[in-house]
Amino acid sequence: MSSEDLTSERPSIEHDAPQSVASVGDSVDGSPVATFASLKVPAYRLLFWSAIISSASILGQSIARAWLANEITGSNAGLGGVLFAFGISMLVLNPVGGVAADRFSRKSILIGTQIVLMFTSLWIGLAISFDFLTYWQLLATSAIQAAVFAFLGPARMAMTAEVVGQDLLPNAIVLGQMSFNSTRIIGPSLVGWAIGVAWIGSAGVHYAATAFAVLATWQVTRLPEGVKIAVHAGASPVEQFRDGIRYARRHREVRLLLFTSFAVVMIAFPFQAFLAQVATDTYGKGSGAFGLLQAFTAIGAVAVSFAIARIARNELAWDIQTVTGFGFGVGLLLLAWAPYFWTALAAVVVLGAASSGFTSMNNTLTLTLSEFEYHGRLQSLMMLSFSGFGMAALPLGALADAIGLRETFALMGLVTIGSMTVSFLRRARWPAAHPAMG
Repeated sequence: MSSEDLTSERPSIEHDAPQSVASVGDSVDGSPVATFASLKVPAYRLLFWSAIISSASILGQSIARAWLANEITGSNAGLGGVLFAFGISMLVLNPVGGVAADRFSRKSILIGTQIVLMFTSLWIGLAISFDFLTYWQLLATSAIQAAVFAFLGPARMAMTAEVVGQDLLPNAIVLGQMSFNSTRIIGPSLVGWAIGVAWIGSAGVHYAATAFAVLATWQVTRLPEGVKIAVHAGASPVEQFRDGIRYARRHREVRLLLFTSFAVVMIAFPFQAFLAQVATDTYGKGSGAFGLLQAFTAIGAVAVSFAIARIARNELAWDIQTVTGFGFGVGLLLLAWAPYFWTALAAVVVLGAASSGFTSMNNTLTLTLSEFEYHGRLQSLMMLSFSGFGMAALPLGALADAIGLRETFALMGLVTIGSMTVSFLRRARWPAAHPAMG
C-alpha cells in the first residue's frame, strides 16, 4: 500500500504556511462519531496496532525488570533505583524529544525508538540466558526505555494529528489511550505467570518483548512519510525549545492545560506506586490482590475509552477533561475511605477511568489549540508532568510513612480537586466565544 493510499481517507491539510490545526475541518453538526471511526484511516490503523504491540513489549520488559531488580538486590531501594533512573532520564530528554518531533521525520523517530526497544530487550534476555546480568544493566535499560518514551510520545501524538485531521482527533487520541490500557488488563498477570514457568522465565519474557518490538517496527515502516516540518534557517534545537515555551506562554488555553496537567498528574498519578501497599498493608492480602488492583484500574481506563470514543468531539473536550479531572480527585477520596477490599477495587476503577479520560482530553485540547509545527514540543512539555509524577512518588511515599496511606490519598484527592477548581474558575472567566472548541 502506498503512502497516498494510507492517507487518502483523512481530510486534506496543507502545511505550507503556519496555521492552527483547529481551523481545519471543524465539525459542523456536532453528531457523535462511530466508536472506532479513526480506524477507517489506514495510516491511523498502523499507528493504533503498532501502539498495542509496542505497549505489550514495554509492559513485559517493565514487569520483568522489576522482578529482576528485586531478585538481584532484595530491597525496595533496588526497585526504587530502577524507577528513579527512568524518571531522571525522561525528565532530561523530554524537551529533546519534543524538538526532534518538530524538526525531523516523525516516521523515522518512531522506527528508531522501536529498534532501540528491540535491542535493549534482546540484550537483557541474552544477559539472563548467559548469566552476565548485573544491576547496572537494569538501571541502564530503564533509563534507555525512558529515553524512548521521551522521543516516541511527542512523535506519535503529533503524527496522529497529522494523519486523522481535526474532526477525528479526539476519537483517535481516546482510541490510542485504549490501545495502551488494554494491554494492562491481563498483561501483568500473564507476564507474572510466564516468569514463574521454568522454561520461559524472565529471559523468555524479554525474548517475547523483542519479537513484539520487531513486529511494531515493521508496522511503523509502512506509515506514510508525513509532512516535512519547516525549520527556520539557523534555528538551533535549544532555540526551538525556547520558542515552544514562549508559544505556550502566549496562548492562555495551552498555558492552562500545561498547568492543569502538572498539578493533577504529578499529585494524583502516583497512587499507582502505592497499590502494592494498599493490597498488603491496608487489606492484608497478597500479590494476587495487587494484580487485581492493577487490572481493575486498567478496566476502568478501557471502559471510559469506549464510552468517550463516540462522544469525544472537539466541542466536548473541555467538559470531559473537567469532569474526569474532578473524578480523579473523587476517586482518591474513595480509595482513602474504602473500608473493604471490594470498595477499593471500585475506587481504582474510578481512578483508571478518570486518568484515561483526563489525559486523552488534555492531549486532544493541546493539539487542537496549537499550530502544527509546535505539536511535538508542546507534547514534550505535557509529558514532563509524567516524568515528574514518578519523582513525586518519593516524597508522597515519605508522607504516607509519616501520616498514613489513607490520609495521604485523601490529601492527594483534595489537592487534585483544588487544582481542577482553579482551572475551571480561570476558564469560566474567558469570553464565551474563546477559540477553544467553538
